[in-house]
Amino acid sequence: MPTQTIPVQVAGQTDVGVKRTGNEDSFSIVQDENLYIVADGMGGHASGEVASQLAVSVIRDFFKRTGEDPEATWPYKMDRSRNYEANRLITGIKLANLQIYEKAQSDPRYKGMGTTVAAMLFVREGAYLSHVGDSRIYRIRDERIEQLTEDHSFLNDYLKMRPLSKEEIENFTHKNVITRALGMKETVQVDINFEVPRVDDVYILCSDGLSGMVPDDKMLATYRRYAHDLNLVTAKLIEEANAAGGVDNITAIVIRYTGTPS
Repeated sequence: MPTQTIPVQVAGQTDVGVKRTGNEDSFSIVQDENLYIVADGMGGHASGEVASQLAVSVIRDFFKRTGEDPEATWPYKMDRSRNYEANRLITGIKLANLQIYEKAQSDPRYKGMGTTVAAMLFVREGAYLSHVGDSRIYRIRDERIEQLTEDHSFLNDYLKMRPLSKEEIENFTHKNVITRALGMKETVQVDINFEVPRVDDVYILCSDGLSGMVPDDKMLATYRRYAHDLNLVTAKLIEEANAAGGVDNITAIVIRYTGTPS
């Protein structure tokens, strides 16, 4: 049974940044499955790139396979408290985690590799947002930008205990330490939320190479200025991150919801 295409406009782009020599980010736009994925690899050398590419390809391939054959065997039991599509997204991410973990365990070249992931799946009733790590999903609605995901990071855990000033956050010793990622353990906890998009809502999936360099209000201003062309929006967001220092790889997918399926 073919997946119903949800009416969106979308653009995606990745960039190595100014300081890095290789790009450990990966992304995928799987429009026939209404699925969008950003992954930010870690591990040094080529292993971060391997981890992020593996995450994206495993999730994408799982969706392709289950889309073509709804009776295909899943590697995990379904959580009966969630519906089919929520289970499908969580399972794809868990499967990616296992394959990254097993590759890291079996090949010394990839020891310690891992990746964050942020994924968005549109369905007839709305959209599922899922993530592991500090790659983010933002929503722009009614001239406001809001972060919809919560970073799995040491900094975010600390901020829950006590607030910090902007300067304290900038100087925080373990600012870039993440507490959850694909490949760190054999199993992983996947955060997932559901929401109902409104017409003209915009979603930005990004690695921390963007969110760590470009403040939320500047992301909003950039979108508003170039909203007529989403490819230009992604290019300008990356340009802003590089102008701010470009210390990491930068990846963004921008999605505009244009209506409801007929």
